[in-house]
Amino acid sequence: MNAIVDFNKVCKSFGDVEILKGVSFQVPKGNVVALIGRSGSGKTTALRCVNGLENIQAGELQVCGYAMHAGNIDLLQLRQEVGIVFQSYNLFPHLTVLENIMLAPCKVKNMPKPEAEKLARQMLDKVGLAERADYYPEQLSGGQQQRVAIARSLAMEPKLMLFDEVTSALDPELTGEVLRVIESLAQEGMTMVLVTHEMSFARSVADQIIFMHHGVVWESGGPEILSQPSTPELQQFLSNGL
Repeated sequence: MNAIVDFNKVCKSFGDVEILKGVSFQVPKGNVVALIGRSGSGKTTALRCVNGLENIQAGELQVCGYAMHAGNIDLLQLRQEVGIVFQSYNLFPHLTVLENIMLAPCKVKNMPKPEAEKLARQMLDKVGLAERADYYPEQLSGGQQQRVAIARSLAMEPKLMLFDEVTSALDPELTGEVLRVIESLAQEGMTMVLVTHEMSFARSVADQIIFMHHGVVWESGGPEILSQPSTPELQQFLSNGL
C-alpha cells in the first residue's frame, strides 16, 4: 500500500493534557479518509500534525515522504505538497479572489504572473466560481469564500488536501455547494483527510472512516461502520446525531 500519510503510535499533549494517545492509521494514495468523533476526541489535532502545525511528542508520522517525527523537516516545502482548508476562510480582504489565489504560487513558487493567473482561473473554474475572479471576499457568500479557500490551496498543486470542518460555519445550502466541490476532488483521485460532522457526506465520499474517541482510534472501517457500528461508543455518537 502506497501510504501518503502514516501515523504509527503518535502521541501529542498540551501541557498535562494528553490529546493523542498512540494513534495509528494510514491514508493510501488516492483515498479519502474521514475523521469523526466528538469535540476533544483528537481529530483536529491529528489533522494539524499532518501539516506540521503541531509537533508530535512520541511515535512516528510520515507525510508525503517527510518524517514529521524527525523534527528537522522543511515546513515550507511540506506545505507546498499538503494543502489545508480551515472552517474560517482566511482570505485577504484587500485582494480580489483572483489575487488571493495567485499569491502563493507567485510568492512561494516564484511562478510568473501570467502563468499564475492562468492556473488561478483554472482552479476557480474547478470550484465553480470562474465568474467571481474580480470580486472581493466581502462580496461573496460564506460558501463562495470557502470555495475560494479551496481553490487557493489547489493552486499549489498539492499531493494531499486536509479539510478541518470546512462547513461548520455554513448553513445547509452553502454546505451543499462546498461538499460538492470536495466530492468532485474525490472523484478526480485527490488524496484527502477530512474532519467532518457531516455523516451522510462521509458515508458517500470516504473510502475509510476513522472514529476517534478519547484520543485513540476507537473504530475504523469503510462507510458501512456508520450503518453497523461495532462499538457502543460509535453507536451512541451516531444516535446523538453529532
